[in-house]
Amino acid sequence: MQELNGQVAVITGGASGIGLALAYRFAEAGMAVAVGDVEELALDAAVEELRGSGANVYGARLDVSDVESMGRFAAGAADALGPPHVVCLNAGVASSRPIVDHTLDDWQWVLGVNLWGIVHGLDAFLGGLIDRDAGHVVVTASVAGHTSHPGIGPYNASKHAAVTIAETLYNELAALGSRVGVSALCPGFVNTGIFASGRNRPEHLVNRLAEPPSDEDLARERAVQEWMAANARDPSEVAALVFSAVMDGTFWVFTDDDHRDAISRRHTEILTGRNPSQYESIGQTALES
Repeated sequence: MQELNGQVAVITGGASGIGLALAYRFAEAGMAVAVGDVEELALDAAVEELRGSGANVYGARLDVSDVESMGRFAAGAADALGPPHVVCLNAGVASSRPIVDHTLDDWQWVLGVNLWGIVHGLDAFLGGLIDRDAGHVVVTASVAGHTSHPGIGPYNASKHAAVTIAETLYNELAALGSRVGVSALCPGFVNTGIFASGRNRPEHLVNRLAEPPSDEDLARERAVQEWMAANARDPSEVAALVFSAVMDGTFWVFTDDDHRDAISRRHTEILTGRNPSQYESIGQTALES
């Protein structure tokens, strides 16, 4: 068990969804929180709300795909609050279309945030945690890091990478005898804005070749959003699971059991050499759950 009161938590992608819920949960435990996010209006609102709740907060615009932006955020957080004890590498985006229709800009955008955001975060914060021999790293992966649903190829690739980075780091720190902990957060369906993340996509990485969505596409998207709002996990529930994992030193953090059969089936197919079973798309899975 860790004593978190008076310590500092750093959260990337912290202005909404799981990130904002993590900020609230760690602040409730008496931690100061440093919140970074690329969406400035949401960031300003989140910082104001957190301060209104009594939290000690540092907020700054952060583009996790930019190593210099990460460096500025880390330096600003340390100057304002002190060295971090918990580092949540949580920022994420998603693009939804078949691999054949994904452009190189799509791949660069998703991997820039979901993969390089983790790498840049570790580069900025991990050395200090190891030097102090204390703290915890939370990597937000996904059940998509254990499965291969169609239509979200770059997202799947980034989340498989997130899982193995977290697992490798856990093993390396254990071999060092370090007291720095690691958790891999693998959420299923959570009521966040992840599939509307294109609103924050840089202009130079916009997919200009994509066909405008059809009426059928828009109707399906609305149906999925409505299902998510009614059935998906609330981010506060996920934050509570992460908090417990940090306190207890738990590595794997799954938010539900809905995907366990698919994960187990995939592992069995790998071990037995069978060809992969066909997955439904994420949208179809949501609507049929």
